[in-house]
Amino acid sequence: MKLSRPARRAFLVVHVVASAGWLGLSLGLLALGVTAATTASPVAVEAGVRAMKLFADWLLLPLALLTLVSGVVLALGTPWGLARHRWVFTKFWLTLATTTATVFALRPGVNAAVTEVAAGGPLPDAGDVLFGPVVSLSAYVFMTALSLLKPWGLTRRGRRLRASAGSARRAGAREVPSGSVRG
Repeated sequence: MKLSRPARRAFLVVHVVASAGWLGLSLGLLALGVTAATTASPVAVEAGVRAMKLFADWLLLPLALLTLVSGVVLALGTPWGLARHRWVFTKFWLTLATTTATVFALRPGVNAAVTEVAAGGPLPDAGDVLFGPVVSLSAYVFMTALSLLKPWGLTRRGRRLRASAGSARRAGAREVPSGSVRG
């Protein structure tokens, strides 16, 4: 499946906007987590973790899924492929891992912190509110660098596909249609 130029451009815009939104949202979660972890005001802590919950519940998962789906469509619909280049393959697995971590670690952690603070419990530990945003922000910055630098070259599959395409082109060039003059 190859995307037409307008479709490829549309998916690329969606992918870049969703990815940038996910990165920005992680930066916002980190700022709220730092505020909640470093302030002594219970009101500020509660406001910080409640805002983190709002972001985690309503924005993180849709942006994560949109980034994942648009990236897969771009990979499969363009010559980059999903498993041809190491940087694309790495981005796919990191996006899948961070989406899974969002669902099973970050969101439940934020929800637990909100429940604890709302019940009048102790202030959240710095690690509880900072670990998820720090890890995800690091992953997103790394994936952004991969997108820009495109390091590491082809995977084994990519090298095999390139070699078979090259041999097919060479075989096609050797065939001369009947009635034509080679010259």
